[in-house]
Amino acid sequence: MSEPSPGMMAHTAQVEAEHEINFHGITAPAFVALSMVVVLLIIWFAGGFKAMGKGLDGKIATIRKQLDEAAALRAEAEKLRAEAQAQAAAAHKDAEAILAGAKAEAATLVAQAKVDADTLIDRRARMAEDKIAAAERSAIAEVRAKAAAAAAGAAAKLIAEKHDANSDKALIDRTIASLN
Repeated sequence: MSEPSPGMMAHTAQVEAEHEINFHGITAPAFVALSMVVVLLIIWFAGGFKAMGKGLDGKIATIRKQLDEAAALRAEAEKLRAEAQAQAAAAHKDAEAILAGAKAEAATLVAQAKVDADTLIDRRARMAEDKIAAAERSAIAEVRAKAAAAAAGAAAKLIAEKHDANSDKALIDRTIASLN
């Protein structure tokens, strides 16, 4: 198929324009346009455009009110978040201070416990040494007493064996003479 020539296209448009339905020179698209103008005029005279404007203005006011409420809520949320962050920071500082105090107190308690343990050990050692010394003194006194008793017994036995009444008289006389 070949393309139609420009002259042929102009002739086709003219034939279609002649066959188009019209009423007193008004075609169907013109009737549609005229009908729209009439409907718009009726809406305008009835106040429809004002009502639509008022409705849109009301909707705009409602949206503005909601936006203002949202902005206020956001500001309040930001304020609450800032307060919560400040409280968290303060709590963190308090926790650090408590921890530092607890560490210092624990170190003090450990040092005091060490001093108390050393003191207790020293006191127990002195008590043990005192008990040992007392036991030694008691044992020495006991040994001395037994030795003295044994020596006295042995001396009495020797004297009884080697001395008689005459030798005792001579011993007593010499002792008396040495005292004068």
